[in-house]
Amino acid sequence: MIHLAIQKGYVPGALSISEAVELAEELGLPFSEVVIAEAMHEEGLSYDEVLDRVEAAFQHNLSAVEIGLTSGKSFLMGETARELAENDFAKKLVGDDFLNKALVYTLAAQIGNHAIGLQPCAGTGDACPYTGLFKAMGECYPREKTLKAAAAMLKVGTIFREGKVSTGCNMEGFGAGAAACAAALVELKGGRASAVERAVTLAISPTIANPCTPRVMVAGLCSTHICGAVLIGNLAAGLAVYTNIPVLVPADVMIAMAAEIHTVSAKHVVPVVNKYMRSFFKTNAAVEEYISLEVKRQEQALAAETVQGAREKMRELAGKANPIVKPFGQAVVGGSSQAVGSPTNAARVAHYLAKGTVTKVIVELYPELFARRGINLPGILMGACFGAHTGDGQMYHEVMDKVKAAGITVEVREVDEPQLQRITVFATEGHAMVESLNRGGGRIAIRSALPSTEEALAAAQALGIVVTD
Repeated sequence: MIHLAIQKGYVPGALSISEAVELAEELGLPFSEVVIAEAMHEEGLSYDEVLDRVEAAFQHNLSAVEIGLTSGKSFLMGETARELAENDFAKKLVGDDFLNKALVYTLAAQIGNHAIGLQPCAGTGDACPYTGLFKAMGECYPREKTLKAAAAMLKVGTIFREGKVSTGCNMEGFGAGAAACAAALVELKGGRASAVERAVTLAISPTIANPCTPRVMVAGLCSTHICGAVLIGNLAAGLAVYTNIPVLVPADVMIAMAAEIHTVSAKHVVPVVNKYMRSFFKTNAAVEEYISLEVKRQEQALAAETVQGAREKMRELAGKANPIVKPFGQAVVGGSSQAVGSPTNAARVAHYLAKGTVTKVIVELYPELFARRGINLPGILMGACFGAHTGDGQMYHEVMDKVKAAGITVEVREVDEPQLQRITVFATEGHAMVESLNRGGGRIAIRSALPSTEEALAAAQALGIVVTD
């Protein structure tokens, strides 16, 4: 393996996930075998010594799990793990015994963390699912299989450790945890190295930019982050091993993206989290003795203001929400009501306003929608050229040929304004233009239109299109 890696210009000891997968696939090896061989080369150890070191790495954190299962009580998590472990795990979170143990042990690790601390990887957050899964594997699988899966898990986890440079669960308990657990669970399920790559990519996807909403100060919330990592990892591994789900994005790209977005989230998302969560931070009476009454009053006033503001926001949302007997919008083909439904509806309004035979369509989209033109342009054109409904699947798949056959000229442009989608329809008896903002769910906010905004609003109502602010 080392010789092949060097031949390819890779650096053993610094292999990326995608490089390790590539080597494993070429050599017909499991992902874990390449990871272990890399460690043998880097550290000058034998195969058995690497496995021994992997096992030894968990010993302190396993002690924390034992505390969490027995005597431990966390100011954020209570005695949750002990409650779930009582009577031989009688109260199950999930039906699968192995997975249920992994979840309970993950919670126990966090409770133990608040007693004796954990040895962190990217942080103490991802150390929880790693340790919880490791303990469950050790009880349910042979030692060598457990340690090989753990090696795969730690390969992913240690890369996240280097990528985490600020606050954010996307690179720690939830994001790193999900990706690393996915790698381990693919190994347990007997998946190929290529399945590890697909699973890691799938596991990372829902965790991108996820902040640490608990801030290690808000009771309860961390439980779904760290246990969610195990559950997402298991789902991703199952999809990768048991199905042919197409996953085209390499794990290296996903992790690099996660690392870059991580810093953006810390700067822009975390302050909003703090605004809403600070009111619920656990306090320490001994510490509060050093804080002035004036500061405490200001914090209490801010907390009350935040809660009231949240209630008012929720009343506004509830007031605009559909009744539960009419929960859904119009059907949308193409896979996204935001990327396809909303611009298609803008195009439908433009078609409604135009007069005569359509001869040309100009489509102007903000950068995200322009990048997703592969799925939204067919929808936009079927709306602009033929007035087709967003749920017309047959037209969606035939429209590109129909537009060419009709000799309709099409121009597609990118515009640098968030949410903007401007559709102009040229027709033999009267042109039309609708400039709107994308509101997702097939909804649009009409900003201006030709012949007039009033006519566009009336057209949207006639077509059953939801117009919002």
